[in-house]
Amino acid sequence: MPGGSIYVQPSEKYTGNSPQWWYEKFWREDAQSRRRSRYIKAAVGFVIGAALAVRFDITGAAPLIGLLLGGLVAGGDWFLDWRSFHATAVWRGAKRGEVVTGRLLRRSLRRLGYSVLDGRAIRDQASIDHLVIGPAGVWVIDNESWSPDTEIDRYNGRLFFGEKYGTKEAKARVETAEAFAELLTRETRIPVTITPMIAVHCGQLPKGGRLAAEGVLLLKPRLVVKEIKTAETGVYSDEQIELLTRTAARELQKA
Repeated sequence: MPGGSIYVQPSEKYTGNSPQWWYEKFWREDAQSRRRSRYIKAAVGFVIGAALAVRFDITGAAPLIGLLLGGLVAGGDWFLDWRSFHATAVWRGAKRGEVVTGRLLRRSLRRLGYSVLDGRAIRDQASIDHLVIGPAGVWVIDNESWSPDTEIDRYNGRLFFGEKYGTKEAKARVETAEAFAELLTRETRIPVTITPMIAVHCGQLPKGGRLAAEGVLLLKPRLVVKEIKTAETGVYSDEQIELLTRTAARELQKA
């Protein structure tokens, strides 16, 4: 995140009357209603399971099949509820986005010859959460979270977060990528172009979880790794990757 990280939490951000506080309050208060709804769905699943058993002349197993289908329905409903709440963890402050994305990057990319540097910054300038250098190129990746109901989309080529323009956010990332690329090119004499990305931990991206707008690529965290892995390799050799990584580690201070 240019100029800092949203994950250094202000003391009052996740307390008092913040959107995060209200979200968790309503979620807890709605627990009983969700359980009632789950019981009803399970009961419907039981009836359907039993009816199917009778329909296919396995009446003796009707109660067992009904229980099995009812249990599957209840389990599926619980999982969907859990996933919905879990998806807001970074926005609520329960997890740190840079930790989640950093773990995904290291586990999936290092064995493929990529270097991952976390929390780097050009001295007295912008900082980023992750710098990835590998056979297919160089990326800077920031982590962001918006409220669960924020629609992230592009209209007439412009980036929007809900009803707000995203141009300022996009421009900051593009300028940061250009500054990092200029520094690495100057110090290594290797032509470097850096692709800026934002790992979106919470917020509604278009179907597919991927959006390109105003020079920035916004993706769900799990798709960041996929995007890098599917990029065409052969841009840099092993020696160039090592030189770029050593230069970045030397020239870029830890944020």
